[in-house]
Amino acid sequence: MRSTLTDIAREAGVSSATVDRVLNNRNGVKERTREVVIETARRLGYLSGSSLPFPSSTNQIRLDFVLPAGTNTFIANLLSHIEQQAANHAELDVKIHSIEGFNPDTLAKTLHDLRGKTLGVGVIALDHPTVREAMRNLAATGASIVTLASDILHVPRIGYIGIDNRAAGRLAGYLLGRFLGHGVKRKVALFAGSLSYRGHEEREMGFRHIIGEDFPDLEIVELREVRDDREKAYHEAAAMLSRHPDLAGIYNIGAGNQGIGQALAESGRAKQIIFIGHELTDHNKAFLLDGTVDAVIDQNPRVEAREAISMLSRAVRGLPIDYHGPRLQVIFRENIPEV
Repeated sequence: MRSTLTDIAREAGVSSATVDRVLNNRNGVKERTREVVIETARRLGYLSGSSLPFPSSTNQIRLDFVLPAGTNTFIANLLSHIEQQAANHAELDVKIHSIEGFNPDTLAKTLHDLRGKTLGVGVIALDHPTVREAMRNLAATGASIVTLASDILHVPRIGYIGIDNRAAGRLAGYLLGRFLGHGVKRKVALFAGSLSYRGHEEREMGFRHIIGEDFPDLEIVELREVRDDREKAYHEAAAMLSRHPDLAGIYNIGAGNQGIGQALAESGRAKQIIFIGHELTDHNKAFLLDGTVDAVIDQNPRVEAREAISMLSRAVRGLPIDYHGPRLQVIFRENIPEV
């Protein structure tokens, strides 16, 4: 079945009227919005052809993305979307580097090795002095840099592609507090990938702030860093459930939901403990459907890939940047999206 204007509008995050104006080449639409609509229409098969209407060039623009390796399904989805969307841009030569995600020296060396080889870099970066210095040195060579999913301040990046992580943490705390209610003392626990990621640190900060402000009956009993690894998350969760037989809620700041869900199922407490996590992966969809996970806060890796490629390629070509960032979306069992 052919896609409709409504399908394109939903996927592009604009109105059907805007899609109609773009596809009929009418005025009144910003150039960046026009690009997003055309790209979406082509991806959904409404229009033929593959590349966006960028100015032709005899030389490809090299862009590099540095992402953490491991079992993080969100990162795997982001990588896949970068590859898919890069294939729609014949003028770009996009390379992806998957590295050990929790070693700042490895990340710094990868960035150093890109000096003089690339025009733009997207990176999920640890907030560490060696990484910040490597980003400064890379930018000094003329490369444009964007941070993805987790930001770093005081570095010469041209932008951040991602959600407001502090707001995401507050949202998680609000959801958990409302699920558990007022008037009864209850224990909750946190899991994080690594607080070396500013994004995870900001989520923790937002969560703690709203719990302290609005839900004083909730006691945060533990925080465990699991390095976004499902096996480590499983063992840490199993041990935590053993230590706290009265645990009422879990907020997982990063990846590892599959391991935590497995521990909850084996303990027989999956339907008793409120579990809030991030990212609408296939595993999290299954957990939403069977009641293991109560809510997922999603940031849409497809949008992040699209915006990162756009921001970098436009910066390299000296074009104005018009950022259409991902929105925070709460997904329950009853509103799992089709795509």
